[in-house]
Amino acid sequence: MTPPRTAAGPSTPSARSGRRRGGRPSGTELLAAAVGAVPGGATRPGQQQMTEAIERSVAAREHLLVQAGTGTGKSLAYLAPALTVDGPVVVSTATLALQSQLVEHDLPRLADAVEPLLGRRPTFAVLKGRHHYLCLARLDNSTEDEPEDTLFDAPADRPGGGTKWLGEAGRMGKQIQRLRDWAEKTDTGDRDELDPGVDDQAWRLVSMPARECVGASRCPFGQECFAEASRARAREADVVVTNHSLLAVDMLAGRHIVPPHKLLIVDEAHELADRVSSAAQAELVPEQIDRSARRARPLLRPDVADRLTEAGDALAVGLAEAPAGRLTGGLPGPLREACTLLDAATRAALDAIGDIKADDPDPVRKQQAKAVLDELSTTAQRLLEEADHDVAWVEKPDNGSRRALVVAPLSVAGTLATHLYDERTVVATSATLALGGRFDTVARALGLEAPPPAPPSPAAAALATATAGRSTGVVGGGTAVGAAGPDAGGVASAPGSRAATGVVPATSGPGWSSLDVGSPFDYARQGILYVAAHLPRPSVSGLPEAAGEELLRLVGALGGRTLGLFSSRRAAQQAAELLRARTDLPVLLQGEEALPLLVRRFRDDRSSCLFGVMSLWQGVDVPGDSCQLVVIDRLPFPRPDEPLAAARAAAVDAGGGSGFSAVSVPIAAVRLAQGVGRLIRATGDRGVVAVLDSRLETARGYGPFLRRSLPPFWYTTRPEVARGALERLAKV
Repeated sequence: MTPPRTAAGPSTPSARSGRRRGGRPSGTELLAAAVGAVPGGATRPGQQQMTEAIERSVAAREHLLVQAGTGTGKSLAYLAPALTVDGPVVVSTATLALQSQLVEHDLPRLADAVEPLLGRRPTFAVLKGRHHYLCLARLDNSTEDEPEDTLFDAPADRPGGGTKWLGEAGRMGKQIQRLRDWAEKTDTGDRDELDPGVDDQAWRLVSMPARECVGASRCPFGQECFAEASRARAREADVVVTNHSLLAVDMLAGRHIVPPHKLLIVDEAHELADRVSSAAQAELVPEQIDRSARRARPLLRPDVADRLTEAGDALAVGLAEAPAGRLTGGLPGPLREACTLLDAATRAALDAIGDIKADDPDPVRKQQAKAVLDELSTTAQRLLEEADHDVAWVEKPDNGSRRALVVAPLSVAGTLATHLYDERTVVATSATLALGGRFDTVARALGLEAPPPAPPSPAAAALATATAGRSTGVVGGGTAVGAAGPDAGGVASAPGSRAATGVVPATSGPGWSSLDVGSPFDYARQGILYVAAHLPRPSVSGLPEAAGEELLRLVGALGGRTLGLFSSRRAAQQAAELLRARTDLPVLLQGEEALPLLVRRFRDDRSSCLFGVMSLWQGVDVPGDSCQLVVIDRLPFPRPDEPLAAARAAAVDAGGGSGFSAVSVPIAAVRLAQGVGRLIRATGDRGVVAVLDSRLETARGYGPFLRRSLPPFWYTTRPEVARGALERLAKV
């Protein structure tokens, strides 16, 4: 992997060089202006360190990985130096929440603050996938499509299928009419600006996936296209905000969607590889084949259309017979036959439709039909190839609502190495980039060449051996950490507990370097990481009895204020039932109401508990004393039936390595760090993270690696220390 060829910048400034040559302000000056414009704003060392490092990387044409803990202010830290780069800078995020924060808060505030320094107001734009925008061509045809595409469809998410009843069809018609009215008023056509919104089925009728778009030059509505207008705005902006999914599609499609740029900033970078993998994933669903056959039927002879229907029926039979999970021995006979039939049927249909000509009466509808058929053909051929670099599996949700044959790449590191870094400087940042105290694991996952970890020195090895065994919580002579007394609002001291390490050492490789700027939070004084090492190793699904009793004691000591992060829905339900039966505390359970409503109730009621599964591990931000205990029932290793993780682990095993160490442990490290990070969200937060899985302490191989991946909380395995801290917090 070589450095980018054209990510040029001015000569490298010194760490605090101030104004650039020629009077142009530096990133640090722009950052200072932005911070100064905030009432009570103060420079954060980590924030300034990150800005300076980005400026150096752009000047040196070198990629950069930056771990920036919660509270660093990393958005301003990368947006300020972005404004010193010629041409547009692209910022990619994984979540809509961060995208909204950038567009609605951080960028407008920064633009106001730096306008006097730059002599102009910086511009920014949001770039989303084509399907996020209203398509006027689809809207023009929506009345024709409604009976065919919605009224008689058996929705994939409807258990047992079935057609819509008349009331639903009437509701759909009302939504389409509202979309028609909105189309006359909207300037952007962006779905996120439609309030109130419409359901996904209605939106599919008026939006156009990129693969089905005929192109502005051939479309009768090309001059008015909302998606094309968004791309035009992006080409003229100083900062373009997009998402990982579109960035992945852009890479796979030859980099022609996102405007050309010299600097790409990937925020929430720990999510990027998974989003690229999802973009490179394809699937065959019987209902999808049936819809494509009905859509193409007006363009085909009846016998050709019937072949498509027969292929869809064959796939449905094959999926019904095949067990759910990874296909390790190749495609079963019925599924292979279905793919063969589908490949032949789609090829025949594509030949029959032919090319789109300038005088075609309806080029949009023809392109839609061709695009779907071409995708089905490509996916069928890919599955029949059974390439070593692909993984195939059968999906069968528990409710039986949707069955699919899926194929995805075994790894996307090669794709990222080839397409992510060429001709631009890439800055990847997140609060969780250094796993096990090193950047090399994430660097390799992002397609960078990373050196193997150096063997520890004899002294370090002896220390690791001495501290990796089962702990009684008495390891050395600890002193009070935020103890009641001078800091009555703090957590309890833990005599003999050991503190985690601090800032991660830098790592580098060919064309890239790394930096951990730490966090402004004093984790060792603000929080305790308690591992219930006395509990039996978890072995059964759900919530073990001993873990349930430990949960009761911890929650009882604090009196609520607990976020419970569970490895399965069954465990979360058992925990909720247990607390409801044996306490009077309000217990909120994910799935019983809409998640935003549950989070709001949890934030407003200090005596409440909120229990849920994986989406809570990243998506909840509750600063203050409403969340002072985070409980994790077990280490979040991928389930054995997760097809991609299992296949990747098997490939490492086959190569002589340890698939568990190379695949499962890093996945658990990222998930665990995200979950643990729910506790301290502001400088005044205090509390305890309780992990009810003894393996975090007792597993000599991966326990230390996982602990080094977490914020440097004060660490203990003594239950009385954790309960004492919680009891003191309950009195505040």
